[in-house]
Amino acid sequence: MSYQNQPEQQIPSSDPQLTPEQFAELREQERKQKIMIVSMIAGIVFILVLLGVAIFFLLQPSTPTDKIRDVFIVIVALESLVIGAALVVLIVQLASLINLLQNEVRPILSATTETVNTLRGTVEFLGEEVIEPVMKLSGYIAGLTRVVEMLGIKKK
Repeated sequence: MSYQNQPEQQIPSSDPQLTPEQFAELREQERKQKIMIVSMIAGIVFILVLLGVAIFFLLQPSTPTDKIRDVFIVIVALESLVIGAALVVLIVQLASLINLLQNEVRPILSATTETVNTLRGTVEFLGEEVIEPVMKLSGYIAGLTRVVEMLGIKKK
């Protein structure tokens, strides 16, 4: 049997098979995400280069550093406002996550626990009421068969 000509087996996923439209949409989202990451990195590099150029010109002896210092103080104040707004958004998202965990995940876990307990009870019931009598009956039949064989009524 040759395994070389067989197609590779795919690992089954829990997701249902995607339609071509869904697959195309997923690829488009991945492409947009990559573009956003690249643009963020390019923006950070641009800011660092701009900062380096600014430091170079600030180190020149004829630069009015007091006015530039005041501008930077204003920029830092605005930046702190943006960071504060970002922290507020973060806190709102955290509250939303906590709400989701309490109102969605906890009931699912309690329902799962209840199902497991019900299953445990069912298994115990089956073990006591069905399997145990069948095992006893099977033992009695085996003993009766052996007695019949020993009496010579039935051959082995």
